[in-house]
Amino acid sequence: MEQPFEPQSRRTFLKQSAGICAGLSLGTESLVRAVSHDDFGARFSLPLGVYASYEKAALLKNYGCSYIEESVGGFLIPKNGDMQYAKNLQQLQSDQFPIRSYVILLPGELKTLGPDANHEAILQRTDLALKRAKECGSKYIVFGSGTSRIIPEGFDRDKAKEQHIALSKRMAPLAEKHGVTIALEPLNRGETNFINSLSEGVEIINAVNSPSFQLLCDIYHMLKEDEPADQIVRFGKHIVHCHIAEKQNRTPPGVAGDDFRPYLAALKKIKYKGGLSIECFVYQDFDSQSKKGIEVLQKQISEV
Repeated sequence: MEQPFEPQSRRTFLKQSAGICAGLSLGTESLVRAVSHDDFGARFSLPLGVYASYEKAALLKNYGCSYIEESVGGFLIPKNGDMQYAKNLQQLQSDQFPIRSYVILLPGELKTLGPDANHEAILQRTDLALKRAKECGSKYIVFGSGTSRIIPEGFDRDKAKEQHIALSKRMAPLAEKHGVTIALEPLNRGETNFINSLSEGVEIINAVNSPSFQLLCDIYHMLKEDEPADQIVRFGKHIVHCHIAEKQNRTPPGVAGDDFRPYLAALKKIKYKGGLSIECFVYQDFDSQSKKGIEVLQKQISEV
């Protein structure tokens, strides 16, 4: 027979229940905080890509890449002309693996500054590249082209800067028209003597003053210039795209064993959500080294 519920037992039960509920509430709050913290850490990930010919798209997709990075001259304005571009576009539409951005906007003979500056030809090429990038569903064209912006010996540096800014101000409306962002890339002094740091890049960007003309952060070039990771935090609001490679020989992550975590932590701090591309030009074995590069990046990103 069921025993009657005595008043004293009821009071004891209520006290115990209240304690249990409070404990559960505190435990739940702690759990939510812990999960939220862990979840934030777990959520930090970046779309990873590799600069390569589009014929490597299927391979890179299998390696866990979100996209591939091509070149303007290799894909958008190929040497073989419009027919080759049409074939490239057809392959892109067939494979459905996105090209996020394009490097090497200008060939070395097209000068942005100096006595041989050719702004009209550059603007014509840029307009076509942006138009085709939009057709391909791509977001960015990288404006590095170091050979094009070398200040000739004896040429006035202030004049060179004025030329480059004047050109950039004419490029920006083209980018706005096509809905594709131009990402200005600071390069190390081994490649050019102009725009060698994020701060110098931002000086140009501020002068242009267009949402379609922004900054690329290349961790390889930052390492070569001994540019600290906190510069990423300082100029983070301008960064729309990133490149990476090891410092010594521009090898993919995992060859020399470079630790990129300080720079990746800086990207995390600014809540960067853009792409991070391995940009190397020489591989001993592309398939194995690009695969390992992606794995190393994924691991280091997870550790910051």
